Parts: sequence; structure tokens; C-alpha cells
Amino acid sequence: MSARRKSDAGIMHAASPAPATRRGRNAAIDFELPPALLQGLFDPLPDVVFFVKDAQCRYVHVNQTLVQRLGQRGREDIIGRSVVELYPPTLSATYIAQDRRVLAGETIEHVLELQLYPNRRPGWCLTFKQPLRSRGRIVGLIGISRDLGQPDSQHSSFARLQATLAHMQAHFDAPLRIQALAEIAGVSVSQLERQFRRVFQITPQQMLTKLRIEAAMRMLHGNDSIAAIGQACGFSDQSAFARQFKATVGMPPRDYRALAQA
Repeated sequence: MSARRKSDAGIMHAASPAPATRRGRNAAIDFELPPALLQGLFDPLPDVVFFVKDAQCRYVHVNQTLVQRLGQRGREDIIGRSVVELYPPTLSATYIAQDRRVLAGETIEHVLELQLYPNRRPGWCLTFKQPLRSRGRIVGLIGISRDLGQPDSQHSSFARLQATLAHMQAHFDAPLRIQALAEIAGVSVSQLERQFRRVFQITPQQMLTKLRIEAAMRMLHGNDSIAAIGQACGFSDQSAFARQFKATVGMPPRDYRALAQA
């Protein structure tokens, strides 16, 4: 999803600042991505959240899916605002930190995340973000979060991977080596990686993370200690559990527990 300057096609060109929203906020980047073009491309995709942000992490463009999932009435309720204004503090701090990494030049690809929206059940997605550059300067970022779909049961590798997946589901609380998982499937490690991506859209390591985080989320509805939950879900210690949970869910386990029990 790279962004290149195209003066002849009108896709991206020098532009004046975007008009203020009705809240009086101004959000702009140094080139224009025509709203009609973006809406036509991304509004028909109910399983994809699309966004463009300026250098201050404020939304410049969003698709209708993000509007709906944030429980807003229209795009004008989001444009010009940042995640700090739209998400709880426990989530927005993580999202802002990720945005700043991209604005510093980092590209984020295939990052497995659990999205928690105000009006929607939690859902797994793969997030992609890239910096937007104009005249060699980073002026914003562009990104999508695509819902993790159902496994491709028609793929030729689906049946072969079922034994591997069942082993992961039964033993996610123990150390699991990718080499051992490949042996269960009867393939090489590289073949296992490719086949997992084709069938499940994620890598074996991401699947293991998903299983562990889902189990931890269930346990956080109870009264077990954070350390005990981390150990029961296969993490080496409490700090490793807390780091992975926050990176995936967007908040520490303790904050998720408070949210779940509220």
C-alpha cells in the first residue's frame, strides 16, 4: 500500500489544507488523496478498516467501516480527531505509540491485533501501516486493518494442518517449537509457514499467540492472579505475558480485567 506522488494522474498532488470539520479541527497532509476515490475503493469493504492520518496522528480520511465500528454518525465526526479523542486512554496510548513509529519511518506489516471497538465485539485483524512521504518528507501515514477471516477449508493443505492446529490448541500452555509443529504436519518449516498463511492468513507463531491471548482473556474474567494466568497460557513470566498482551490487545492485562469486569 505504498504512496507515490503522481502529478499527472491526480491521485496524489500538492494541495491546500483540508477544510475544518464542524468541530473546528484542521487535519491536512501535503498532498491530496481524493475522498471520492478512497470512498469508492474502501467503503464497500465491511471487513477492512481504512485510514489516513496526518503528521499529528489526526484522521484525514476514513472508510465507512471505521465510522460504524466507532459508533459515529459520519466521517465528519472522526476527521480531524486523533485516537486519543476516540478510544479509551488504555487503548489510545498503544495506538499513538504505533503511529509514531510509522511516522518515524517504520513500516508495519501483518501485525496480528485484537481490536476492541465501543460498539462491536472484539475481533482479530491484521494491521498494515506505511508512512506517507511528500518531497522526501514524511507527512502522514496510511493503513488498513483487515478482519481475520475463516480458514480456507477448500485449500489442499487444510486437512494436513488440522493435526497441527489440534496439537497447538491442546498444548498452547507449553513451549512449542515450530520445527515440532512442522513434523506433525509432515512438512518443512518453510512449507508450514506458507501453508499456514494460505489457510489461516497468519503464521504458526501468530496462531499460537492468538490461542494464548484468547485463553488469557477468558481467564481474566475470573480471579486468578495475572502471574498465574500468564503461566497457565504458556508465557515464561509475568512481564513477557504483559508485554505480549499489551502489544496484541492494546492494553495491559490488568486494564483488560477491569474493563471486562466493569
